Amino acid sequence: MIGRRVALGVWAYAAWVLLTWTPFSLETEAVGAVAAIVIALVLAPFGGVARPWLVADPRRVVALLGLFAGTLRGIVVANLKLTRMILTPRMPLRSGMVIVPTAARSDGGLAAVGLISSLIVDNQIVDVDRSRHLLLYHAVRVPEGGREEAREAINGPLERMLEPLTGGPAGA
Repeated sequence: MIGRRVALGVWAYAAWVLLTWTPFSLETEAVGAVAAIVIALVLAPFGGVARPWLVADPRRVVALLGLFAGTLRGIVVANLKLTRMILTPRMPLRSGMVIVPTAARSDGGLAAVGLISSLIVDNQIVDVDRSRHLLLYHAVRVPEGGREEAREAINGPLERMLEPLTGGPAGA
């Protein structure tokens, strides 16, 4: 329980620093520290939390950089494709719903896959069917083929990038 409280306190304080984003002042840092301690004490009984110091592991740093680069690449490519579709009116717009399987099993893995994949404008997560391990997306361009092909086009590469961070198939 102590480790959970410390981890929550570190995460809460890091969030405070990011949200306030002000030059250093003793008052601001003191309020942030007190708020982080209170948050850690209140939330610790509700369950486990990722230890922030695990991010310092070189393998995780490389995996995070790969995830960042892959996501950034996907965002840029999807925006360029969308721009091309807008500027070329004769291109068919094949929008619709796509249901794809997922290897993600944990809450964190599902959240990461859903949120990160929704940063890419081609697809926006709509719903999660946990019992059948399916993700439902609204797609600007529905991929050709069946569910497995759609998975490979939408969430498959992302889940593989998350594996080193979650300890398995997106937190399985």
